Amino acid sequence: MTREELLKAIDKKYEAMGQNADVHLSGLLYAEPTKYWDYIQVDALLGLQAQKTTLKDEMVFIMYHQINELLFKMILWEMEQISEDEAISTKKFAKHLYRISRYFDMLSNSFTIMGDGMDVDQYMKFRDTLTPASGFQSAQYRKIEFASTELINLIDFRFRKTIDRDTPYTHAFDNLYWQVAGIDHSTGKKTKLMTNFEDKYKEEFIGFMKKYNTTNLWTKFKELPEAERNDVNLVNAMRHYDHTVNVSWVMHHLNAARKYLNSGETSVEATGGSEWQKYMHPKYQRRIFFPELWSEAELENWGDEGIVSEEVLSELSTIRI
Repeated sequence: MTREELLKAIDKKYEAMGQNADVHLSGLLYAEPTKYWDYIQVDALLGLQAQKTTLKDEMVFIMYHQINELLFKMILWEMEQISEDEAISTKKFAKHLYRISRYFDMLSNSFTIMGDGMDVDQYMKFRDTLTPASGFQSAQYRKIEFASTELINLIDFRFRKTIDRDTPYTHAFDNLYWQVAGIDHSTGKKTKLMTNFEDKYKEEFIGFMKKYNTTNLWTKFKELPEAERNDVNLVNAMRHYDHTVNVSWVMHHLNAARKYLNSGETSVEATGGSEWQKYMHPKYQRRIFFPELWSEAELENWGDEGIVSEEVLSELSTIRI
């Protein structure tokens, strides 16, 4: 584009806005050039790490979780672009799905940063200052679940027969699979972890559940043309995402927790008070985003080691994402 063409395009843009282009061009004479540290807000970003103790490895714990939350935001950004396109093409759906998968691959493969990056004795000291907070309380992670699949697939599998399209969202919320982690089983009452979480986010979650009820990833996939839904590469991309989030990510998280919480003679409870070993394991969660894309044997034994063969895992890990 020539200089003359550029100026004409600028005039046209600002005329459409009811603005005088000359005023904006004049402002450029006094504007400061963009600097990396200002654009990325590096100083603000690096000032967000506030330790509760003097233990050095607590900083690793804080920064790792903040990185996770940034990646969760990137994932939700891609999901929103799928959700809000009423007539999404298969090409656009696949583009954003592949981005989402890459982000979660990064998350799933990152646990050694924390798992091997903190001394056990330091972790066991600073973790006591975190109670009753827990990574369980990541609102963005819960939103990713809501945006990934139909709500029925997030209901505790023991109660799914009591849920249908006419069920109030509040009732569905109370029967989500992760609710069991917030119950004190000695009293039957919700723990402080859960009451704090719901006080902060329940209303927001209900709104988010409604928004993605018919625009989640699984529903949008099923609306694609049949021939394209049967494309092997796209199906494997969906399976890859499902397995990464609901098996690989969970098991990496569980194994990292085991290293620290099983480090002594007896296992300790999570900071939020949940029965973490049982709650976190995928065979207890029974969370599957895209159930129709898995065989009966894979569904029945979800979360058991070896249920997805090495051949299939290799196939899923080499898809073009």
